[in-house]
Amino acid sequence: MRKTVSVVEMANEVDCELAGDDAQEIWVCSTEMYPYEDDLSEDQKSFNDWWGKEPISDPFHYQEWDYQIQLHRPDWVTVYERRQPKGDPEDIRDIMVEYRPVTHRIKQIIDLLTPEGVQRQRGLEDGDEIDINAAVDAMISIRMGEQPNPRITMRNILKSRDLAVVVLMDLSESTNESMQGSDKTVLQLTREAATLVSTAIDGIGDPFALHGFSSDGRHDVQYFRFKDFNQHFYDDAKARLAGMQGSFSTRMGAALRHAGQHLLKQPERRKLILLVTDGEPADIDERDPQHLRHDTKKAVEELYSTGVLTYCLTLDPNADDYVKRIFGQNNYTVIDHVDRLPEQLPVLFASLTK
Repeated sequence: MRKTVSVVEMANEVDCELAGDDAQEIWVCSTEMYPYEDDLSEDQKSFNDWWGKEPISDPFHYQEWDYQIQLHRPDWVTVYERRQPKGDPEDIRDIMVEYRPVTHRIKQIIDLLTPEGVQRQRGLEDGDEIDINAAVDAMISIRMGEQPNPRITMRNILKSRDLAVVVLMDLSESTNESMQGSDKTVLQLTREAATLVSTAIDGIGDPFALHGFSSDGRHDVQYFRFKDFNQHFYDDAKARLAGMQGSFSTRMGAALRHAGQHLLKQPERRKLILLVTDGEPADIDERDPQHLRHDTKKAVEELYSTGVLTYCLTLDPNADDYVKRIFGQNNYTVIDHVDRLPEQLPVLFASLTK
């Protein structure tokens, strides 16, 4: 329970010995409180800065597919939305400087994919109105005894993309490791790729969200929202992206189902989850490697039945053994050279949504 209290109440209980992670009450005070009230410097840390924790959402429960009995386990997995600490948004700007040639390529993608509003389509036989120039040319051909061109009508067409995208990033512990052939960690490459594809999507104008996930067993699937659909890709979102961290495991099916719930709230007709991962589904409480693979496959099928397409971009060189069975024949790409992930993700997005 969340309770708003006065400054006096908060001051009397701020050192409560019984307060812990399992507390049933959360006290909120509108006034910021500091350990040293006589310190008036601007850089003094508040109690919240010293000991405060990012808020955790209410639990979201999802089913999980059991391939051995061919049934769903109802309310088997619990997802919590959490926040990761913020980093420096200048780190994201440095990425844009480092990948300046790729940024130029992204601008070309934006020019090709940006909706152009109302376009006039000419040279039609069954259009909505007469194209005067084409009609005059046809009359001239008739007067000269030639066969006229019958395509003398035109139609106004509204060009719009009508697409919503979730870029879903695997933030498991393995992303802190450097991949063979690169001096950067998977997490760094994922951050760079997310920055560049966000720049591309933001320039095109499609609504998109940047989310990530990891898991510590089925009772604690951690879901992170770095940027939501209604937010701009400004300093707040960039700071959260810069502070991105990797930990725990990869319970992929539950994260996909939760991302799908966010997408289904969007009014756009076409919906896409672009999953970036470095390995197969796995978690500490599942010893059968096939269980989470089958559950992820089932989650992909469930999303597809609701109109959400899932596309996987994987850095796992051994992904051919399982990725096609999970996501389908044409719904995945295996990145052979991990250093090329940042430049390939915007191009992949363009080819998927053209």
